[in-house]
Amino acid sequence: MAEWQGAETKILESTLDSVDRAETMVLERARVLGFDEGDLQELGIAVRECMVNAVVHGNRYNVKKSVRLCLDSAPDRFTVTITDQGNGFELHAVPDPLADENILRQSGRGILLVQAFMDEFEVRTLDPSGTEVRLVKYRRAKTEQE
Repeated sequence: MAEWQGAETKILESTLDSVDRAETMVLERARVLGFDEGDLQELGIAVRECMVNAVVHGNRYNVKKSVRLCLDSAPDRFTVTITDQGNGFELHAVPDPLADENILRQSGRGILLVQAFMDEFEVRTLDPSGTEVRLVKYRRAKTEQE
């Protein structure tokens, strides 16, 4: 298993193509770090959800705004930070997708999935504008059978 440690930052356009690029970059780095297929799937879904939120809801496809993707790895964890330049939002104000009145809605489950798949999930509104989402996936110790 490679020990690729350190941070890398990319500035991406507010397009759906950037969602694919971000997912590819995260998964390539996570593979090098030795994450298994289950973790890779969870990371991919979480990054896609957060990138779509940044591009669509945060920056509203505004070509003058960008999304910053920062990948940081340490021996015990992989951290992905996604920052948009939108108006921001409060996590506690997002409707519960499992509530009866929301259960049949076509959208609104992304944050729930991200919370389920990541070991840490933080949302921070930036001043004067923007939202920063921090995702952390811990590296599990390999057992002798692996």
